[in-house]
Amino acid sequence: MDPFGGRSVLVVGTGLVGTSLGLALTRAGVDVRLADAKPEFLAEAVRLGAGRPEAGDETSAAFAVVAVPPEAVASVVGEVLAGGRAEYATDVASVKVLPTTQVRERVADPGRYVGSHPMAGREISGPSGALADLFEGRPWVICPDDGTHQQAVTRALAVARLAGAVPMTMTAAEHDAAVALVSHAPHLVAALMAGRLAGAPGHEVRLAGPGVTDVTRVASGDPELWTEILTANAAAVRPVLEALRTDLDRLMTALEAPVTGQPVLRELLRGGVDGRSRLPGKHGAEHTEFATVIVAVDDKPGQLARLFADAGAAGVNVEDVRIEHAAGQPLGLVELDVRPGAEDELAASLRERGWTIRG
Repeated sequence: MDPFGGRSVLVVGTGLVGTSLGLALTRAGVDVRLADAKPEFLAEAVRLGAGRPEAGDETSAAFAVVAVPPEAVASVVGEVLAGGRAEYATDVASVKVLPTTQVRERVADPGRYVGSHPMAGREISGPSGALADLFEGRPWVICPDDGTHQQAVTRALAVARLAGAVPMTMTAAEHDAAVALVSHAPHLVAALMAGRLAGAPGHEVRLAGPGVTDVTRVASGDPELWTEILTANAAAVRPVLEALRTDLDRLMTALEAPVTGQPVLRELLRGGVDGRSRLPGKHGAEHTEFATVIVAVDDKPGQLARLFADAGAAGVNVEDVRIEHAAGQPLGLVELDVRPGAEDELAASLRERGWTIRG
């Protein structure tokens, strides 16, 4: 059954998330209209196949997805609903209390709007970084309140499911507290750690490996966008950082007398192990510690494809992949994560096919 009754979905904002959603909905057979204040973004999203440009004389879309920064959500939602461009609307900003409050204050019938947020993204911004499968298996939080129309929720759920996401509901305040812990504060920590590298001597930075790369990966996000996000969610981010500061103070005290401070160091490090074990695993399942097979791969075209084909021929499912380039050598180390107990079988099969196994 078509959840939109044969009508289109309007996506306002064709950055990374908006264009990715357009690609996903178009792939699912939905008629997607696109709009953006930046003509170059709109043209790129259309070229990529995310939808067609919105025409001024069209009938109202069944639903609008507003993909703009948090402080612009209320004005865009109000214009879309009041102007008859869509019957119901959601937004996909990464904070929910601010836009929800502002929509209630500024929109004539705020029940036609429901806030939502897909927990998916990339460090690459703009439509050129869009992926049709960006939302596959990822949580999509929907935040109705007592005044939200049921049709707004129903259509938001339909969009999330058609994009391949896993819908879940929270209040706006619950959402903002959760993303402060799992997204916004970690981004700040990554940015601060990466900032230490900016002025470091070159010979020190050249020693960097996958550890610091993993810790700082998200620090390459757009500073302007993240300033807006953190400003909008400051009240929820501060308590997380205050708790982190308490732990840092304990750590600093322990390092002043590292021998007698070992129990505190051990406690803090054990807390990291325990916390990481709570992160969801593949497809949102319970976290699993995998075994790793490390393969040396020449830096030549076609080598990765051949490795994956040989791993498939071994009949062992590869759960995750990481690549580390060996310093000063024309090869890389490919780490293949597999279920515990399958590592010996995979290693033996790859050796038979001529691969060098490390470790």
